[in-house]
Amino acid sequence: MTTSPIPDHDSTSHRRGAGWELWRGLSSRAARLFAGLHQTWRRSLQVRVVTITLVVSSLLVGGFAYLIADKITSILLDNAKTDVRARLTSGAEYAAKQFSLYSQPQEAQLQETIDGTVNYLAGGDPQQTSGVVVALTADGAGEMIERRSSPSVDFQPLISPELRAAVAGGNVANQIRTGRLTGDRDVTYLVYGSPVPTRFGQVELYYFVPLTLQATTASQARATVVATGVALVLLLGLLAALVTRLVVTPVRVAARTAQRLSAGLLDQRMAVNGEDDLALLAASFNQMATNLQRQILRLEEMSRLQRRFTSDVSHELRTPLTTVRMAADLIFAERDEFDPAVARSAELLQAELDRFEELLTDLLEISRFDAGFAVLDAEPTDLVPVVHRVVDRLAGLAERVGVPVELDVPVAPVIAEIDPRRVERVLRNLVGNAVEHGEGRPVRITLGMDETAVAITVRDHGVGLKPGEEKLVFNRFWRADPSRARQTGGTGLGLSISVEDARLHGGWLEAWGAPGQGAQFRLTLPARAGDRLTTSPLRLVPADATPPLAGVAGSGPLAIGPGPGGAFAITPAQAGPERHAGVGS
Repeated sequence: MTTSPIPDHDSTSHRRGAGWELWRGLSSRAARLFAGLHQTWRRSLQVRVVTITLVVSSLLVGGFAYLIADKITSILLDNAKTDVRARLTSGAEYAAKQFSLYSQPQEAQLQETIDGTVNYLAGGDPQQTSGVVVALTADGAGEMIERRSSPSVDFQPLISPELRAAVAGGNVANQIRTGRLTGDRDVTYLVYGSPVPTRFGQVELYYFVPLTLQATTASQARATVVATGVALVLLLGLLAALVTRLVVTPVRVAARTAQRLSAGLLDQRMAVNGEDDLALLAASFNQMATNLQRQILRLEEMSRLQRRFTSDVSHELRTPLTTVRMAADLIFAERDEFDPAVARSAELLQAELDRFEELLTDLLEISRFDAGFAVLDAEPTDLVPVVHRVVDRLAGLAERVGVPVELDVPVAPVIAEIDPRRVERVLRNLVGNAVEHGEGRPVRITLGMDETAVAITVRDHGVGLKPGEEKLVFNRFWRADPSRARQTGGTGLGLSISVEDARLHGGWLEAWGAPGQGAQFRLTLPARAGDRLTTSPLRLVPADATPPLAGVAGSGPLAIGPGPGGAFAITPAQAGPERHAGVGS
């Protein structure tokens, strides 16, 4: 009794797993190679030009090479046919003269005459080595009575029925056949046949001419043409590479110089060589760089003077403001003893002095940011009491304008490494603006946190922001509606300072708004100072916002925020916890 072996499933699974790992490795390498080639194709103009030149020149040269090789082969074959036809005509005439003496195929001397004629036409040597085979066949009353050839071979397989029928009909015909006559290998023959007129019956003369020499010559010609074509294609590719390099190199130099200029190296220039178009490009580029450098330096000087003027004026105004403040405080304290009109003037003086002092404070803060002197004093801080403190300080304003403030903050502490003074100032600006523009509707403040960031959103239901105002909301001294009655007398610098405070933390301050739907501002800060933000724990677009109309440009809300270098990134607002398009850190 025999038993069949049990297959080892573990080894089979191991082999399949190894094969799958090998396939994955090869696929990964092929994908990386394809990605690298694709990237090189997209980035390198020289590679594209050289590749296109090689492909097009290969097609053109290949087509010409094929035509030339075919023409050479045709010429060689035509020459061979002409030569064989001339020999065949002469041989047929000679054979006709030799056979004209005989009227019956049974005559004794006819066989010797056939042999002699065949040998003569073949060159006189039965063992000739030229490769040409001469054959005579005679047919009497439909029966083949004679087959003679020199050298003596079986030539019948190389005569097709079509060729035999054409010669038997009295025509000179030819064909190319491949077979084996005198050697050990197959040879291509040009077979020519011609009828020989006699008195005793149909005689046919055949020449079997090997085309070995012609084939060798044609093969050498094709090889020469192909080698020449390949050399020509490579030469064209090299020429294209050199010419493209002459053009691309100055462009690359211009690109690198432009990158250095954009990085702040304003003294970078291109080398001007010659007087051609590329030299004109370099000279024009240098002139442009010089003009840009001059304008940038002039603007920097104007900006420096402006910052210095703002800072100096703010500091110089502090001294008279202090004196005026002391006098105003004294008058304000004694206002009850004055006439009502004078008491009212004292109150207005006090209010305007408060606004003036606030403006000076904001101008000094802006000048610190512009000069790069602002410093972040980050420390672990619980944001929950910060939010409550801001709401408590603005409770009087909210009560006067009739805007309720709603809080959505966690019960547990929300700890982050922040500068509490700056964050509180940002929240005061955001909540104050929301209360002022709330149109009597609730303002909602939401605090959220995840593993990497904390976020605070301030949502109002006022008139919102008109299309295009999202670009201007963080500009200095800009107000959404200057004609709107204002209760707080803001300076127009609050959101600009808030943006700088958020950027100093490495965070974002973004705005969303839509006409009739109100507005929402979102402050996102890293939980640990110095970390890079990628997402925000709170959504920028409120859940109650009406979605934009599909296909209508400008109908949806926009999320804007400070991008790299202080520029504002404007993108369609998302519907959930978002990835930020522009980081203002």
